[in-house]
Amino acid sequence: MKIVVERNIPYIEGVLEKCAEVVYLPYQEIDARAVKDADVLLVRTRNKCNAELLSGSCCKFIGTATIGTDHIDMDYCSANGITVVNAPGCNAPAVAQYVLSSIGYWMKKEYIFNTNGLTLGIVGVGHVGSIIARWAKDLGFKVLLNDPPLRRLSGSADYLPLSKLMNDADIITFHTPLTDTGLDATRHLASRPFINGLQNCRLLINCARGEIVDNEALVEFMETSSIKDVVIDCWEKEPDINRELLRKAFIATPHIAGYSQEGKMRATAMLLDSLARHFGWELDIPVVQAPAKGAETVTLDTIMSSYNPLVDTQALKTAPCSFEMLRNSYSLRPEVK
Repeated sequence: MKIVVERNIPYIEGVLEKCAEVVYLPYQEIDARAVKDADVLLVRTRNKCNAELLSGSCCKFIGTATIGTDHIDMDYCSANGITVVNAPGCNAPAVAQYVLSSIGYWMKKEYIFNTNGLTLGIVGVGHVGSIIARWAKDLGFKVLLNDPPLRRLSGSADYLPLSKLMNDADIITFHTPLTDTGLDATRHLASRPFINGLQNCRLLINCARGEIVDNEALVEFMETSSIKDVVIDCWEKEPDINRELLRKAFIATPHIAGYSQEGKMRATAMLLDSLARHFGWELDIPVVQAPAKGAETVTLDTIMSSYNPLVDTQALKTAPCSFEMLRNSYSLRPEVK
């Protein structure tokens, strides 16, 4: 059996060698030729797992060390008997850390000293959004939730229409998957009408998927809408990001919001566990000490002291062409304790 592994997946080298031939490659070298005789493929978001990559290959198992699967053609995999596993929620505490630290540094810039006067709108209340909501309520923010699928599933009035967040929120942060079809399609959810229709939002945050926010529209309407500051970790057309949006953004980072030591270890552990169960292997799976639901209690000071996104912003603004290098060589940070 042969396994091809994207070499920037941490905590995995040396674990699978007792069960198979393992080849570690940079994502740029994972092409149809490299995958042709691979039984298992382990990737991150940069590799598009579709017919172009997989047709004619031996691959029957794909694991992605990410929460999302929008880079994988799930219909193709299903039709061709390829099992797909991901790592839902693996980096949720890290993304929550990133979001609330960014808000804290924005408050500091704006000389806002009291969270009680701020309304935070959270679009998407899954693994990440639920941690942000819990922490933000404890910190004193008024929190508005938007999640149409959860509203239909639960019937709870806690999940509000998006228009309510557009009208009332001072800060809006997105935490949805990227989908193109269906009742709740999220591609360009933050479109021109959305951005131009915001009433009070002064800070907009995207660290979900780049295509959820129309980057060109955001640049265009930052001059005329209520939005004066943005926090962008996920961009359209990565790594060829919108340089004008980079220039205008308060915080701009190279898709590293979820890059914590614990989050990466969780992702690898989840992939290894799936492999072990699928093939009946006994593997040495890393044990993550930090809770997947994040710290029980936090303060804004502890969050801000645990991570300063302005450092990563300066690095990207100084060298925009180094997006991939900054991302792939990122020094993983610890989560909030």
